[in-house]
Amino acid sequence: MRRERFQKLQDGLSAGGLDGLVLLGSSSVVYATGAAMPAQDGDRAALFRAVAVVVKGESAPHLYTLYADGAPPELPSDHLHGPLFPDLDDGMDLFAKALTAHFAAGAHVGVDHQSHAMLRGLSGFDWADASGVLGAAKLQKTVDEVSCIRQAQLLNELAMVDASRVLRPGVRQIDLSAVFLRRVFELGASAGGIDPIWQVMAPSRELGPWTLHGDLAYPTVTTDRFLRHGDVIWVDAGIVWEGYASDYGRTWITGADPNAQQLGQFRRWRSVVDACLDILKPGVSGLQLGKVAIEANDGVRPWIEHFYLAHGVGTDSAEMPLIGTDFGDQFDEQLIMQPGMVAVFEPVIWEDGAAGYRSEDIVVVTDTGWVKLSGSTYDPYGFGA
Repeated sequence: MRRERFQKLQDGLSAGGLDGLVLLGSSSVVYATGAAMPAQDGDRAALFRAVAVVVKGESAPHLYTLYADGAPPELPSDHLHGPLFPDLDDGMDLFAKALTAHFAAGAHVGVDHQSHAMLRGLSGFDWADASGVLGAAKLQKTVDEVSCIRQAQLLNELAMVDASRVLRPGVRQIDLSAVFLRRVFELGASAGGIDPIWQVMAPSRELGPWTLHGDLAYPTVTTDRFLRHGDVIWVDAGIVWEGYASDYGRTWITGADPNAQQLGQFRRWRSVVDACLDILKPGVSGLQLGKVAIEANDGVRPWIEHFYLAHGVGTDSAEMPLIGTDFGDQFDEQLIMQPGMVAVFEPVIWEDGAAGYRSEDIVVVTDTGWVKLSGSTYDPYGFGA
């Protein structure tokens, strides 16, 4: 799998006329090198980040890291290096020295992130956006990558079974997090991806948190809030297994079964997803998927303003393909589904005054259609696949 990913990057360098890549984003580094890195809070992760360097024509990536034990076993010893500090002004001399060992002055190099220190103190290279190479490589998953996503999702869903069993009035949001996180690491998760979300949805937009765009506020931070009978909870969480992310989304109700209106919301959500899956196959555009989703929801866009109808998942919890974003119809029309693309469908059904339903289904596009990677239970709403 790592060999296949690296070859995709090499092919992208040739196609894009680049001499190499300098990658600072954690998911980019994982994709390029296969390195395992400990989960860290945001400030620490930026300061002690790993760096990957991909040189056109070479047979392996270079990895600069504090965590040499996380390097894959097949990485040549002369491609494993000590850490760089691209976020520090004091680290620019060392960073420049490392890069000049790989690239000649003026080399055309793709980069996925430039820190303030790099912008102030690193010159001599013709920088380009790495997304053209990296995004294209990550867009269509290999069979092994799909297997990793499926396994990550399985661990996520199994841990959510334990969390759902303790849901009752009087339990706090953080209690659910504790149960979920303990269980998912017992099952073998490598790291957390998305902090567990147990958002209690107000029955109307007006009663919920204020937003600049006027749409629903989601997600909100998990706290020690006590859950009450009948609370409608939008659940979301993601973990990482062997570098690949999962994405779990469901709607739960505290201490109660769904009423007739809530079951109707679920059935409408199911009809939106099924309308998309009915046409999903290679050659279908993102715009076509968006149109059938809207038609299935009686002409109303079934997703939140700042979200999307669907997104990809891989070494990032949300990556291309992105369908229904503010990039607009032209972007969606140019996004053509191909075998190996993974899509997380997450429409939202909302009835102001009665809250709503949100869930997530993960599928991978095959040569002739699609295969589901996520489970098919939607408790307490039942089965819906």
